[in-house]
Amino acid sequence: MVTNFALSPGMKDRLNALTEQIIGAAVAVHRELGPGLLESAYEACLMLELLQRGLRVERQVGFPVEYRGHTLDCAYRMDLLVENEVVVEVKSVQTIEPVHPSQLLSYLRLSKRSVGLLINFNVKWLVSDGVKRVVNGFPE
Repeated sequence: MVTNFALSPGMKDRLNALTEQIIGAAVAVHRELGPGLLESAYEACLMLELLQRGLRVERQVGFPVEYRGHTLDCAYRMDLLVENEVVVEVKSVQTIEPVHPSQLLSYLRLSKRSVGLLINFNVKWLVSDGVKRVVNGFPE
């Protein structure tokens, strides 16, 4: 079930602009490092790139799972949270599997956020092959 957020046109525009900035930063990291490194390296470099562009970024943000009225600490962690709005999941894998976007959508639902980016740095062309946008409750 996808949460139906009532996002104003201004909020949609802000989220779209923010995801464009994040993708631009990811492209800069990918151009510098290329494919083949560990996820943790890309995550750290992307965080630095985003900070240098003036964005607020948190790394390895934990969040609980709410289940039947109980808050459970299940050690779920978002790789990056940008401007407290966009969840970024960093990968360095041969192929994005169906579970990866599903995982990101679950993170969005559980954290009550609207948009996330799944970025796989282990590709030749990042923009065309390595970025997947996942939304929770508003049209692409």
